Amino acid sequence: MSIALTSAAASTSTRTEKLRVMVVDDSVVIRGMISRWIGAEPDMEVVASLRTGLDAVNQLERIKPDVAVLDIEMPDLDGISALPRLLAKKRDLVIIMASTLTRRNAEISLKALSLGASDYIPKPESTREATAAETFRHDLIQKIRHLGPRARRSAAHPAVSPPLAPDHDKPRVSVTGAAPAHAAPAQFARRQFGLLPPKVLLIGSSTGGPQALMSLVAHIGPVIDRFPVLITQHMPPTFTTILAEHLARTSKRPAHEAIDGETVKAGQIYLAPGGRHMRVVRHGIDVAIALDDGPPVNFCKPAVDPLFSSAVEVWQGGILSVILTGMGSDGMRGGKDIVAAGGSVIAQDEATSVVWGMPGAAANAGICAAVLPLNQIAPKLVRVFSGDRS
Repeated sequence: MSIALTSAAASTSTRTEKLRVMVVDDSVVIRGMISRWIGAEPDMEVVASLRTGLDAVNQLERIKPDVAVLDIEMPDLDGISALPRLLAKKRDLVIIMASTLTRRNAEISLKALSLGASDYIPKPESTREATAAETFRHDLIQKIRHLGPRARRSAAHPAVSPPLAPDHDKPRVSVTGAAPAHAAPAQFARRQFGLLPPKVLLIGSSTGGPQALMSLVAHIGPVIDRFPVLITQHMPPTFTTILAEHLARTSKRPAHEAIDGETVKAGQIYLAPGGRHMRVVRHGIDVAIALDDGPPVNFCKPAVDPLFSSAVEVWQGGILSVILTGMGSDGMRGGKDIVAAGGSVIAQDEATSVVWGMPGAAANAGICAAVLPLNQIAPKLVRVFSGDRS
């Protein structure tokens, strides 16, 4: 994936203006390292390397960056305090929060997303750890590359997200199960929803996923009460612990990081723990969680495909899966397995996705029964699990 993306970026860099990146971190070592990485990319450049959030706020209008990589812990003005001030001055600024992997920083990073940050990235504990530093570099560059263009698009075409549709506002759906014309381009091939009643809800998400998940679980209580919900969100350890707690508070239902060997039950939300793939296996009449420490899949760990594909062995066609906002194509191959077995896939539409990579890959593969704005997914899930598979 990284080779193809870099190549694509290189081929277009001569035709488009480079992404302007501002690096804000009180560590001169981190600032230097990130600046070298960005400087080596053909489609981006560092326009400022600053020590504090106050420097960033004071110089923002002069620098005019597209993207800010913002450390959380800094003197004078820390990242979480600088965030709203930066967005007040430049509302289309893409802000990527960077922090070491502690519970406190994970909490702050998730709070930052609710305040308008576009994404977060965990910094390695030590730059001497080659593997950790290389993973950090790969993830950071891809986040800048995918999120950066949003700043220019939103500046040219500011958009307002629609309010969440109430359950009784049923969108018009054709006999083929297609979403309304405004929900997705007409050229996407749609499938009918599976004939078998779904027995489980599976969700995969990445960039922009935490906020999308919060919105979704808050409005699918009737589904959670009667069926198990399993979620894979691309996230590191500690962050998934905090996310599970937030999901529990938002949904008002039990939610926790999945435990290897535990039985899957209705009324529960199971979140893949950071750093481990989550699969499901059948144990007699029960279904159990199976966690493994295998290599990354689609450059991710946890990844969505292992969950989706393993679920087919357990529930066959009785699966309804949702692919939310995220980079890459994770979930598409597992989604194909689900559809081949008789299950169904719903994808978030491009307009409401932070990055239309994962849901876009599923939509373009022609495996989706519906491609919907985020605010229409929850009502649709409630109806499908209630027996309406139109």
